Amino acid sequence: MRGRVLIVAGSDSGGGAGIQADIKAVTALGAFAATAITALTAQNTLGVHAVMAVPAAFIRQQMRVVLEDIGADAIKTGMLHDAATIEAVCDELAARAPEVPLVADPVMVAKGGHRLLAAEAVEALRRRLLPRAAVITPNLPEAEVLAGMAIADLAGMRRAAERLLGLGARAVLLKGGHLPGAVVTDLLATGAGVESFEAPRIETRHTHGTGCTLASAIAAGLAQGMGLRAAVLRARAYVRAAIAAAPGFGHGHGPLDHAVTLDPARVAGLG
Repeated sequence: MRGRVLIVAGSDSGGGAGIQADIKAVTALGAFAATAITALTAQNTLGVHAVMAVPAAFIRQQMRVVLEDIGADAIKTGMLHDAATIEAVCDELAARAPEVPLVADPVMVAKGGHRLLAAEAVEALRRRLLPRAAVITPNLPEAEVLAGMAIADLAGMRRAAERLLGLGARAVLLKGGHLPGAVVTDLLATGAGVESFEAPRIETRHTHGTGCTLASAIAAGLAQGMGLRAAVLRARAYVRAAIAAAPGFGHGHGPLDHAVTLDPARVAGLG
């Protein structure tokens, strides 16, 4: 096990997204996952049924005790729920982990449509979190909100990615899965330019937690000393393999197979 990742995100009781997906992804890629939980959700593959926020002071305490003892080589943020949470998380990062690379997944809406970020918190996200991030990983609806523009095609994705860079993030991985077509294109934008990654679309409803999983997989790579591009490439390959191997659980947007990297033959003698 190599690389320590502190994950600051919400819990998914269904196990497919949120902190549960984050822990599974980081572990599957050979890194160590610690957590600070920002909210509890009553959730399954059909949607989010209720949300209970964790007090900001307790979120900071979770982060503080982990960073003081275990430390972190990368930090990943997911669901931050409201402006007070964003401010608290950013204050704690500034105080205890100012140089640790941050992968920020700007979670706004769950697969089933439930809003996971208060509308008034978007400005706090732009002002505090994005300038702190080594990379942000928005999907197209999130990018439209953050960049303040509609995205209808690849050219729009490029303009949005450049606009998001202008908000202070050092890199943007803009995910193109919401655009129609047989090929999915993601863009990695940095100060050096924009690179596109294409892959055939996997036709399935079992895609719950793909955003959480991808961001945490990137964080694991950064924690292990990989460069950003290499971490993104490995994370994309891992997520695609996990989608292809999805177990088919649930009646809605089902979870991935986060254990796709596990070889049962290697551990058969441990039982």
